[in-house]
Amino acid sequence: MIEPFSVPVTVRGYETDSLGHLNQSVYLQYAEHARWALLQAAGVGQAELLAEGIAPVVLETTIRYLRELRAGDEVQVSCVFEWGEGKTFRVTQAITKRDGTVSAEVASVGGLLDLKERRLTARPREYFKRLTTDPGLFGL
Repeated sequence: MIEPFSVPVTVRGYETDSLGHLNQSVYLQYAEHARWALLQAAGVGQAELLAEGIAPVVLETTIRYLRELRAGDEVQVSCVFEWGEGKTFRVTQAITKRDGTVSAEVASVGGLLDLKERRLTARPREYFKRLTTDPGLFGL
């Protein structure tokens, strides 16, 4: 099995709450950072998407908080795209400490919005296939 795409992140002190734990909203930021890093690595940046008249949108996100994170913790944030046949796709992510402990799991449903029509495109996978320079990063 191929390792999923991931990016390293170090928890910063200002991201923690009064108990010293990573603030719950920051987990979403880490997940978003990893998704955009994957798109960039695959050659599908914001400029390429806007030139096509499309933009990725998140329709639903679920986070399972499993273990606390504190300032200074180093984590890897993984990102895996899962394709279906419709207008949406899933992105599964894990935020994992250096010792292998999974701190959180993030599952999202996304799509590609046609910026002119303001509707989801019919086959987002086909856009990514056409735009990417590295289809493997998208599991294509």
